[in-house]
Amino acid sequence: MNGPIQVGQLYPSKLNSSLLGRPNNTASATQNKDFQNILDQNLLKFSNHASKRLEQRGIEFSTEQMTSLNQAIDKAAAKGSKDSLILMQNNVALIVNVPNRTVVTAMDGNSIKDNVFTQIDSAVIL
Repeated sequence: MNGPIQVGQLYPSKLNSSLLGRPNNTASATQNKDFQNILDQNLLKFSNHASKRLEQRGIEFSTEQMTSLNQAIDKAAAKGSKDSLILMQNNVALIVNVPNRTVVTAMDGNSIKDNVFTQIDSAVIL
């Protein structure tokens, strides 16, 4: 070893990290983005306004109600809905932005009476 040591002498070309037993960073980043997309598409969100209305009106959802709500959004999405009124069995009405899977506002039985719902393109009755 009389000569100087040069960086890259052992591995002159770019190595595939999978050869070293390490995960490929670009593959894991892609997997994370794919997972985030799936999570964003399937996760029901509540806007700040809807959260305040639910709290003010004492509206809570059981696991079964959340499941049926998600199914209702899936049905509305399958029909191409953008903004949907969802009437639930517990006298709760929700306006949902279907593509974003976001509840925009929520009303209880007392608030539903004598109301006109505008800027919706569909209704799902559970």
